[in-house]
Amino acid sequence: MEQIVIQVKDQQKAQALVDFLQTLDFIEAVKSSKMFNIKKSQRAKEADFFALAGMWAGRDVSLDSIRQKAWPERS
Repeated sequence: MEQIVIQVKDQQKAQALVDFLQTLDFIEAVKSSKMFNIKKSQRAKEADFFALAGMWAGRDVSLDSIRQKAWPERS
């Protein structure tokens, strides 16, 4: 398998090129810089998740108390 890296100055022309390449049957995968930016933003969301790890510190939260609040008629 061969790889080719192409740098395009114009965003719209780059998208047109990606669209064209995806129509060819001998092209296995097309990756654009937009795809890489999405992966970076997903990593940032994961980091934000772990930043909230201590938000329950000092609170008395148990499985039973959550169930009682969710289904008061069952308790």
